[in-house]
Amino acid sequence: MTIFKIIGAIGLILISIGIITKQRKRQDIFYIIGGLCLEVYSIYLGDVIFIILQIIFTIAATYDLIK
Repeated sequence: MTIFKIIGAIGLILISIGIITKQRKRQDIFYIIGGLCLEVYSIYLGDVIFIILQIIFTIAATYDLIK
């Protein structure tokens, strides 16, 4: 297993934790870190659609945290 697959798995776990977390600020932090991990993995895969979706997801989570 490559380091990129591990990073992707960590990202998925963090986003999953964010879903079950009830505190809004903590939820957003899990989403942002998980989204960044999945962004790294999607860049490794070279999948343009997944890269764009992860950028949008991470920006939306960051916006929600700041707002």
